[in-house]
Formats: sequence, C-alpha cells, structure tokens
Amino acid sequence: MSSSSSVSSSSSSENTESDRSKDGRLGGEGTSSGVVTSEMPMEVVREVREDPPEELEESNWPAKGGYGWVAADVRDQSSLFRWSRLLNSWLNCTPVMSRGVNGDLVSLERVSAVDRVCHGQEGAIEKFFYMYMCHFSQLHVRLPLDDFTMGVLRVLNVAPTQLHPNSWAYLQAFRILCESLYLEPTPYAFLYFYDTRPRRPATWLSLISRPNINRLDAFSQSFKHFKDAYFKVVVKEGGKSHFLNADGSTKFPFSWTNNPSRYKDMGLEELLTGDKEVVGMLLKFVDKLPTKGLVRVYNSVHPIIHIEGHMAQSGKKHLALFQSLRKEMAAKAKAAGKADVPNL
Repeated sequence: MSSSSSVSSSSSSENTESDRSKDGRLGGEGTSSGVVTSEMPMEVVREVREDPPEELEESNWPAKGGYGWVAADVRDQSSLFRWSRLLNSWLNCTPVMSRGVNGDLVSLERVSAVDRVCHGQEGAIEKFFYMYMCHFSQLHVRLPLDDFTMGVLRVLNVAPTQLHPNSWAYLQAFRILCESLYLEPTPYAFLYFYDTRPRRPATWLSLISRPNINRLDAFSQSFKHFKDAYFKVVVKEGGKSHFLNADGSTKFPFSWTNNPSRYKDMGLEELLTGDKEVVGMLLKFVDKLPTKGLVRVYNSVHPIIHIEGHMAQSGKKHLALFQSLRKEMAAKAKAAGKADVPNL
C-alpha cells in the first residue's frame, strides 16, 4: 500500500502545524496579486498540485457489480476522498481517535475511483469499514467505537455509513445524556424511543421518532452534503480486540446489509430491568431536549456546564429536573460502589 493512498491515524496529527502553516501561506499567495514595486507587480508563482498517476488511472477501472439491491443514488455516489491529498488535508485538522487512544489501532485510507460506500469486503486483505467525514466533524464520533454504539449498529444490523447521520446524532445525544445522569446507555433502551422502516432497494436507515415518547429533537431537518465524503477505516493488528470478536467475526456489520432490523412500537415489557430504568428516567423530561446542543458537548472541556446551559435554554424546569436527577443518581452510584459507572 503506497503512502499516497493511506495515512496512519497516529501520524495524522504529527505534521498538523507545519501543514497548516504551509496551507496558510499557499492560501495567502493564491489570493495575492503580488508585491508591488514601483507600481510594477511581480510575477506570482502558484503551486500546482498533481494527483498521483495511479489515482488518476483508477477512473478507467470497470465498475463493481452485484449491488442491484442498493438504491441507485447510493451505489452511484463516488467519494471526494478518492484523492489522497484531500483525505490527508482533512485528517490534519479533524480529530478521529479518542483522547489517549493509540492511533495504530486503525489505518485511515482513501477509496478508489470505483469504490462505493455500500460495497463489501471483496478482495480485501484486511477488514475495514467506511465512515463519513461528518461523523467526526459534525457529530463528534471518535474511534474506537464504544460498546453502546457498536451494540446499536449490531441490533439494527447496519454498517456505520448505512445509518443516516441524523440518526447518528440521536445516538450521540442519547449517550451523552445517559452518562451525565450516571446511567448505562443500552441499545434497546435507546431504540425504545424509535421505529425503523427499512426500504427496498436498500438506502440509508433513519430512526423515526415515536410520537409523545422520543425526548430528543432532530439534529437537522435536512442533513445535507455528507454522501460524497467517505473513507476507509482499516483495522490493524493492534485494533482487532476493539472491533473484532475472539473468533474473528466483527462486533458490528462492517458492510451494508440488505436486511436492516425493523422496529415498531417496542413495548416496555420487551425491555430488561436496566433498560427500563434508563427509559423511565428519560421519560421524566416532558419536552424534547436539544440534540444538536447535546452533540456539541462532546467538544467541550466543561461538559456538565454546557449540558446545564442547554437544559436552561429548553426551560428552567428541565434544568432543575436534570440537576435533581443527577444528584440522585450520583448518590445511588456511590452507595452501590459502582466505580465503573460511565460519567463525564
């Protein structure tokens, strides 16, 4: 694998400052008309970046077949990240890995001109899955994925890019809300609040809010400009324990499936005791909470303060309830001696 087509996640941040300063200088030169001396403009030399010949040649490759079960707008959409220079440039300014995690777990790689986000593992030596740029830049997802997130993908039977970004936002907001209240987020507690209606041919799966039950508003009324920015996450030897089971199977679908799970009006009686506790706690909030505000908390150095700020914006009663529940659950966790309770 050539260095032009792959970038290790551990090295994506090492040259950030120098690359940024270089880009800044190039950007300044590109817009300048030159230094004027005696009213005579000097010639401006602009750098022309040429793409590697092997990346250009891929345009002549034949398209991959066998994906008629996928909607045409999915299987026809190429990625901007077929160009290594674009992927490297984006990785230099966007965090992908969780803080303190060894970046050698995965390799972040460009796609070829004929790769599509719905394609499987045909011919791959190492297992991989696709991710969208928006997962990291807008929704603040970080690698490796946590057990809750992988569990939701597994229960829904969808690959990461198969779940619509708006639905990813629900997942992210639910997780941060649970953890702020000393609750363990679980896939079935999360899915209690939504229905799913998989379509044929297969397209992005959306979570449909159950009326009068869901407690999160929509991240965006129309999530746009995400479809053409996907890349490969290749699992390296050091990352296998995070993404694969002991028998080598994946912890969630790495590739698109033609049979996502269908859910409709899940009943409380279908939930385990722990799931019911989570659902019951969140149902205490009367009005919908701001999904976009909760998702932005992932980028905050003072998460609880920011959550309280968003609660206050949606009503003083929400803030008072949140503070009361947080105090109550913290006392319960302490009394139970739960040192591993997820908390911010």
